Order: sequence, then structure tokens, then C-alpha cells
Amino acid sequence: MIVADSGSQEVADLAGCRIGPRRVALLARSLATPIFNWIELCAPVQSRYLTLSTIWPTLAEMDADPQREQRIAAVRRFNRFYTRQIGVLRKGYLDTSYSLGEMRVLYEIVHGARTATEIARNLDLDPGYLSRVLRQFEKRGFVRRTVSAEDARQSHLAMTPRGRKAFAPMEKGSQTLVGGMLDTLTPADQSRLVEAMDSIESLLNGKGRPEKKAGPNYILRQPKPGDFGWLVKRHAEIYAQEYGWTEPFEGLCAQIVADFANKNDPKYERCWIAELDGDPVGAVMIVRDSPDVARLRLLLVDPKARGLGIGARLVDECVKFSRKAGYKKITLWTHSVLAAARRIYENAGFRLTASEPRHTWSKDVVAEFWDLQL
Repeated sequence: MIVADSGSQEVADLAGCRIGPRRVALLARSLATPIFNWIELCAPVQSRYLTLSTIWPTLAEMDADPQREQRIAAVRRFNRFYTRQIGVLRKGYLDTSYSLGEMRVLYEIVHGARTATEIARNLDLDPGYLSRVLRQFEKRGFVRRTVSAEDARQSHLAMTPRGRKAFAPMEKGSQTLVGGMLDTLTPADQSRLVEAMDSIESLLNGKGRPEKKAGPNYILRQPKPGDFGWLVKRHAEIYAQEYGWTEPFEGLCAQIVADFANKNDPKYERCWIAELDGDPVGAVMIVRDSPDVARLRLLLVDPKARGLGIGARLVDECVKFSRKAGYKKITLWTHSVLAAARRIYENAGFRLTASEPRHTWSKDVVAEFWDLQL
């Protein structure tokens, strides 16, 4: 309910417009009539002042975007989390008397920044603030300025021995902080974290997705001495780190590899090794299950090479080889927890034919059986 004194300025303010005393009186009398009538009194000044009559159509035309609001909220929530996580909100960063901004200025100088202009550009700092920070460091003997021989208006910055001595524990503290944060994660989760950070950096720098190396990133080749040992070792290490599967799993891998190494038939069986920068990073085997059925075994992609399409390429090679060898079907055994591998199989045309819960390798797992008709 709206209550107003007909002789007061509040009536005009309430309507959201400025009108003279005569219109105030008219407005006050019109309060007993429908609201649209007295809003019209503000019509002459609608272009200058927001009134109910100008707000209502605007509100109806506004396009709400709840997803955008949710994304904004998610980014702000992450910012609050991460600034707390790395201690930015503390009075002194890394338990020192220096702020994070001051430490970043020292870091830039230690790592080659020669002028204040360069530092301001790299850190997006206000020149006035940066000038005060540099003067403070000069007074403490951390930084030395020398006039540029090419341009007398420009000064070159350099860290003094005293400055390097002061910066050393800061650098060590930062390394310890980040190292401790990573140590709480498995190696696989550490890789996921770094990949996510790469994506954030690339996207916010306007580069889209993280850049991949130009040209062929890897090659597929036949096994050479040492590869079979690597295949067993990396299977055991990766599955222990990522899924907690224990020693019996390594024994199973060793038996599969030994059987292949000792008695494979090159006409019907094959092993591929994916190599990146001279190191093995992936592998798969096709072995003969029966005259008409091939079995895909030990698909592996090392965490450092994930995201390059190696797993899909290895499976594709298995399919092409099996067709050429005359097989009518490829079968495989996997587990429900291996989500990335399952996606590769499904994309290649394999279909889940059966599954069953088991307690294997000290874990409760769901074994799955997939087939591809050739």
C-alpha cells in the first residue's frame, strides 16, 4: 500500500519523477483512482527519469540468462577458493612481510625483466604503485637502477646480491607450498590438475584450447627390446596409482605379455607401441582367441600422453589388422571403472555384451565384456 502526504515532496519522489506543486496536488488526488492514471502525470519527463511506466516494459523485455549467472557464480567461487588455497589473503604472503604483488615484482626482476615498463606490462600493475614498490626495494638495497645508455629517460633494473639473498627463501617457500599441495594428490590427479590449469590459462588468454604440438606427435611401431618389460611395469604402476589395484594385477599383465612374447603368430597376432619423443607412451595387443575371434588386450596410454588420440588410434589399428587377418569378431575384457577406455571402445563400434561384479586385486569391481562384429 502507498501512503503519502498530498502536500509533500515525497509524493513526487514516490512516482519517480520531478513535477511542480500543482502536479503534486493532482497526483495526490489521483491516488484513489487506478494506478495507470496517475503514472501518466509523469509522461512529460519519462525520457529523463525512470518511472513505473518506463520500468515495467523494460522488465518484460529483459532476457534472463540463468546459466550465465551460474557460470559467473562458479568462477567467483573458484576465485575465493584458490586465493585462500595459496594464502593470498594473508597479511604477509608465505609468512613474510611482503605482499604477493611485491614478491611478483622481485620474481620478474630475478627472471630477466629489465625495466619498470616491462614489469608493469607483464603484471598489469598500476605504474604509480609499481614505482613506490621499486623505490622501497631500492632503499632496502634489493634492486639497483642504472640509466640506459640508449635512452637516458629509461632506467634498467637489476637484482643486487642482497636482493637475491632475500628472494631465495621466498622462492623456496613458494616451491614448498605448491609441492605440498600436489603431494596430497595421486600422480594421475596431479596431471589432471595441471591440464585443467593449462586450459584455464589458454582460454583466458584468448587462445582457445591448449595448443598441441605441430605435426605428428607420436609414432606407432613394433616392440623392441625392453618394451615388454615397460608394458608390464607401467600397467602395474598406473593402475596402482589410479585405481589401487595390487600385485596380482601385475602378475596377470606379466603372464599375458610373456605368452605373447614367447609364442605369438605374426600372421594373426600383433603388438603396437606408441612412441612420443623417443619414449614409449602407449601399447595394445591383438591375440588369437579362436580361428574367428581376436582378443584385444592390455590397451594402455601413459598419463603424460593422454589427450593426443593415442588410445583411439591403437584400437583402430587393432580393428584394421583383425579384418585383414580374417577374423569375424574382436572381443575384450575390461572394467566399468575404466571410463576413458570404455568410451574408446564404444566409439570404435564395440558393444557391451555382459558384466558381472567381482572382488579382484583387493577391490570390488565390475567386469565387462565387449564385442565388435567385423
